[in-house]
Amino acid sequence: MMQRLDYLKETPSQTAGPYVHIGLAPGAAGFDIYERELGWDIAGPNARGERIRVEGVVIDGTGSPIKDVMLEAWQANSDGIHAHPEHPGEVEEGFRGWGRVITDFETGEWGFDTVKPGPVPGRNGTMMAPHINLWIVARGINLGLNTRLYFNDEAEANANDPVLNLIEWERRRQTLIAHRVERDGHALYRFDIKVQGEDETVFFDI
Repeated sequence: MMQRLDYLKETPSQTAGPYVHIGLAPGAAGFDIYERELGWDIAGPNARGERIRVEGVVIDGTGSPIKDVMLEAWQANSDGIHAHPEHPGEVEEGFRGWGRVITDFETGEWGFDTVKPGPVPGRNGTMMAPHINLWIVARGINLGLNTRLYFNDEAEANANDPVLNLIEWERRRQTLIAHRVERDGHALYRFDIKVQGEDETVFFDI
């Protein structure tokens, strides 16, 4: 007998905090639970390509940094290939292409080290510009926020990216662009995320 479901109500959602770090990033929160942190190493020691660092802060609607954020990042390698069972042996040994970081509890700053990804094949044979996908959760956010980080020194690729071109206004597209600077001879990309207010970062419903 088939159970009727039309009378069931949607289960209510709730925010991720305040103890999300203990369960999902315990090492970064100061708890020595796992022998190896899940998702701690994004690129691994054997990854080819340019080594980069990405840093930023998540900003609320009042312009203040949110200090209890967890971010997950996933990306392709420098050849534009994701670590996936469909591509066995096509990425470098140890390349995960995925990592998890939390913000500093005092400053709200977050950051991770990786390699700059290459262009990635998209739908219908189109190429997507180099990018890093980000998923953001924090106390006060009911549903995780999905966004992308593109690189400001990839202007031509960005101009042809099918996802960026879905965003009508140039000012809105700019909220997805990380800006490169050099620090101590190393490449650093700055990417601040605004969850509300003027120049709110573009988020994707996926």
